[in-house]
Amino acid sequence: MSEQPFIEIDHVTFGYDSRRTILNDLSLTFARGKVTAVLGGSGCGKTTLLRLIGGVHAPSSGRVVFDGEVVDTRNKQQLFRLRRRLGMLFQFGALFTDLSVFDNVAFPLREMTDLSEDLIRDVVLMKLHAVGLRGAAGLRISEVSGGMARRIALARAIALDPELIMYDEPFAGLDLVSMGVTAKLIRTLTDVTGATTLLISHDVPQCMAISDWVVLLATGGRVVAQGTPEQLMSSQDAEVRQFVRGEPDGPIRFHYPAPDVADDFGPGGRA
Repeated sequence: MSEQPFIEIDHVTFGYDSRRTILNDLSLTFARGKVTAVLGGSGCGKTTLLRLIGGVHAPSSGRVVFDGEVVDTRNKQQLFRLRRRLGMLFQFGALFTDLSVFDNVAFPLREMTDLSEDLIRDVVLMKLHAVGLRGAAGLRISEVSGGMARRIALARAIALDPELIMYDEPFAGLDLVSMGVTAKLIRTLTDVTGATTLLISHDVPQCMAISDWVVLLATGGRVVAQGTPEQLMSSQDAEVRQFVRGEPDGPIRFHYPAPDVADDFGPGGRA
């Protein structure tokens, strides 16, 4: 196995506007064929990181390197070629509600390949079988549960046998059983296909159970810690301990940065 990381984030800075920097001089690597979980509170830049890897946005500075190739958002041919090698499971699935389960999974095959309908049928049924839903192929999206919808979205994400699979909050809104099923699928698919897996989540227990490497981000894209699940769970760092244990008190602040209360509400305040 090559020691070169499959994805490299090299001193990346990015903000959606000039007023707020989402990621500030961030450097990370994602190992080939492994499950890497990126944890952190809302607004720390986790989903933004996925968008940069997918070429949706260009970094203000720094580089995003995909299997040794610098991602250039201005190069449409390159983006199409690289995106052909990745699968994306969007938060809450993002399924097409006017299409059947079968047609949702078939969509990327029809859009990005020249396969015959007979071959597409075989591939779709195989991918649905992998997530335990071959029997649901003919259902409408309105007829499936939230957990089933997430698995259908996963079948669609792996339809093109991607080398990189990115999951954006795959456990959000699921019951405990569906969480466990989804987590097991993510781990199994990585082991069976050898794909590189990047998992963005708030769910500490599920991520710790299936990941090879864990990165903890804070607001501004600052890396608080990274290591194996065992290393983070046993960390004595106050910020790491607070996040992985869900403790209400600690270095992670409840209040978003604001002027002193007296400045806003006291005599002569702006409010």
